[in-house]
Amino acid sequence: MPNQDVDGCVRFLQKLIQTKSLPGDEAALAGLVIQEMQQLGYDHVVADEAGNVIGTIKGRGEAPAMMLNSHLDHVDVGDQSRWPYPPFGAEIHDNRVWGRGAMDIKGPLAAQVYGVAPLLKDTPSGDVHVTAVVQEEVGGLGARYLAKTLDTPLVVVGEATGNELRRGHRGRTELVLHVQGRSVHASIPDRGINPIEVLASFVSALKKLEMNSHEELGVASVAPTLLRTDQVSPNVVPGELWLTLDWRNVPGETSESIEQTLQQLADRSLIKGASANVGLPLFDMTSYTGFEMTYNSHHPAFILGEEHPALVAAKHAMDRMIDTSTTGVWEFATDAGHFTEGGMDVIGFAPGEEDLAHTVNESIRIDDLKDGMRGNLALAKNWAPAFVKVA
Repeated sequence: MPNQDVDGCVRFLQKLIQTKSLPGDEAALAGLVIQEMQQLGYDHVVADEAGNVIGTIKGRGEAPAMMLNSHLDHVDVGDQSRWPYPPFGAEIHDNRVWGRGAMDIKGPLAAQVYGVAPLLKDTPSGDVHVTAVVQEEVGGLGARYLAKTLDTPLVVVGEATGNELRRGHRGRTELVLHVQGRSVHASIPDRGINPIEVLASFVSALKKLEMNSHEELGVASVAPTLLRTDQVSPNVVPGELWLTLDWRNVPGETSESIEQTLQQLADRSLIKGASANVGLPLFDMTSYTGFEMTYNSHHPAFILGEEHPALVAAKHAMDRMIDTSTTGVWEFATDAGHFTEGGMDVIGFAPGEEDLAHTVNESIRIDDLKDGMRGNLALAKNWAPAFVKVA
């Protein structure tokens, strides 16, 4: 395996963490990634219309192109006083780099950018694209765009896997229950139609809802999350309420089927004079480049079978790097579902511990970062040729 610049990767990761990049505000980070790719000598580096960064190492044309994918944005840090180290300090303690984005997803991004760099002196069989997309944390604008514009049949999604292979996850569908009643003074509740009574019946029935299951991804789930009414005064019966629902879908469940199931539940929960509607909210999103996209909140599930050619080929590619006797699934949703809908075969691989995502203890082991670099290089060099042999 060619020598890899681990120290350079760590320094790059520190710069990434020190550069804030909340969704919609990724311009500075995109510029940093572009600059690093250019300095490393990538054959072609560009930011597309949506603001996604795409760095390409040209191949010999003997195998299909492949993409290593991560994202540019991170979630908010919350109360900074709760962090053991400054969230944008990128400090090194106990052989770990600490800070927001360390493992979701700037560590995996750095491991991809630096991991495949040796191929610039050892031309791969097919083109290798390293991409960092915008707004993954708020619905996936960048991935939705990239899935339609970048022609590559094989994708490695770099969400944390602990340097193991992942082959699927449940999806996520966000819905809103809107209940309309009639508002009155709280001293005369019988003269109104209280939508909270409908809500009580709905939530009670929701707990008893028979959920679909998948033999490998488990059972679909639904959780009420956000609640608001049209009132701010405690002595008024509200006239309307809105309840957000987080549905984790399994293969075979569509946004339409989920919506229909919850609408039937809402209809059975009504009281006289009330009405209820369940729907998927639409989001009008704008990237830092000014690119606009409207989409709903459905993120599909995906799963590759153990004998799927893409997974078999990935195991061959990684055989000397990691234990490929078993492969797992993610507990959370990623952009992989969008790429799968675009007709691509997707696996997951990246350094980082999944349970540290979105926490104040976010950090990544430098040893894991090093192993992630080696794994990314093995996939970039060997996956596409192995896929040609087994497909």
